[in-house]
Amino acid sequence: MKKALGVALLLLTSSTFAQQSDEVFQGLGGKDGIHKLVTDFLPIITSDERIKHQFDDADMKHLAKMLAEQFCAVSGGPCKYTGKDMRTIHADLGITNAQFNALAEDLQSAMDKQGIAPAIQNKLVARLAPMQHEIVTK
Repeated sequence: MKKALGVALLLLTSSTFAQQSDEVFQGLGGKDGIHKLVTDFLPIITSDERIKHQFDDADMKHLAKMLAEQFCAVSGGPCKYTGKDMRTIHADLGITNAQFNALAEDLQSAMDKQGIAPAIQNKLVARLAPMQHEIVTK
């Protein structure tokens, strides 16, 4: 009886964790919502005077795919990010803290446009924020 109770508690805890772990993914609207978010996000960053030059030579279709994968994976969705690590991708770009912050502001603008709840926005940004140490090189 004791063992069965322990297994039941483990299963309950695991399913509760699974539900919590994809809260951000669900709050973003799942894969469709993330695709819409990226679709709104890219024109914002490519028109932002503070950072648009960083995307002059970028393959925007590939960037959209990688951002969607990354947002999906980081938000707890069923995706795997298949791109390069952040340090490698940004090594030669000379990204500053100001540019990183501008991109984060632009992401929040895109999420506002999508009507994503502020709590979900904050959780996504908090999950992405640790990447700053790998992205900012200047």
